[in-house]
Amino acid sequence: MDSATLDASTLEACISAAVAAPSIYNTQPWRYRLDPDTVTLQIRAAPERGLRQADPTGRALHLSVGASVFNLRVAVAHFGWSPVTRLLPSPGDSGLLATVRLTGAASRRPTGHRADLYAAIWRRHSSRFPFSGRPLPSHVRNELAEAARVEGGLLSFPSADETARVLGLAQEAEHRNRNDPDRGAESRRWVQRDGHEPAALGLPQTALGPQDAHERLAMRDFTAQRHPERLIAQPFEPDPVIAMLTTEHDRRSDWLRAGQALEHVLLVATAQRLRASLLHQPMEWPDLRRSLSPMPGHNGHAQMLVRLGYGPAGPATPRRAVDKVIDAGLPNRQGG
Repeated sequence: MDSATLDASTLEACISAAVAAPSIYNTQPWRYRLDPDTVTLQIRAAPERGLRQADPTGRALHLSVGASVFNLRVAVAHFGWSPVTRLLPSPGDSGLLATVRLTGAASRRPTGHRADLYAAIWRRHSSRFPFSGRPLPSHVRNELAEAARVEGGLLSFPSADETARVLGLAQEAEHRNRNDPDRGAESRRWVQRDGHEPAALGLPQTALGPQDAHERLAMRDFTAQRHPERLIAQPFEPDPVIAMLTTEHDRRSDWLRAGQALEHVLLVATAQRLRASLLHQPMEWPDLRRSLSPMPGHNGHAQMLVRLGYGPAGPATPRRAVDKVIDAGLPNRQGG
């Protein structure tokens, strides 16, 4: 395959799918570059959109980029190629987090994911609203767990008692975040203000969602200042379904794999008409993150808590335009 077969419209569609991935605070901390000689897309970190307070190690940035890589893989396969992915391919270039090379016909090789995930990319949105409380069928749980497994992650569904303990840790993290002035200021910078021109980054007010009236679910207060007139409280599902995503190790490559596993899970959930929101707060405090595992150091490393259920769709959040995130010029629409 040569670069002449990659036209501008296909490349735009693939990059659009990549940037539709979730990212912490909708920071979209990624950039892309096409190597036309090898038909390889490079995915680089955008450290200027990192979070010094909530994510000083860059772990969440890597998860976000990993989710983008998974969407890119799905899009590449959708358009008929087989993606060959490498994580951290250049030890001397720490900003180059992954490459995806377009090779051969995808139909000749298994893609490792459902055929309907490309369509799910455009429907997937975080829903920070109350769910119905309807239980998840066992076959759905199994499919979600398998989606994480094929990406190198482990998705587990804690027991009721363990879920209560985990939610308590999430509440403690949310309490700490609200009472930390620096973290609060950082969070507020990513909330778009009403009456202003919508931005391509950050969270619009419509995406923030209500708080849990019973204070069992730690729904993030992105404003870090609980004012009832700004964040209305509503009763949430009494028995929330929480899944925990872990990895065996905790290296940069594991963070990228965790991001791919997370997005694979979220897209399968979307295809199954499930809604999801993320409880990332305890990941932002090292002691609480360690405590998420019943046996810290022996049960893997917690990477994300995912709340799943049936309920209203979340609103779409903005994304940067393709020409703002790709460093090289697009090929023309006839190829080349």
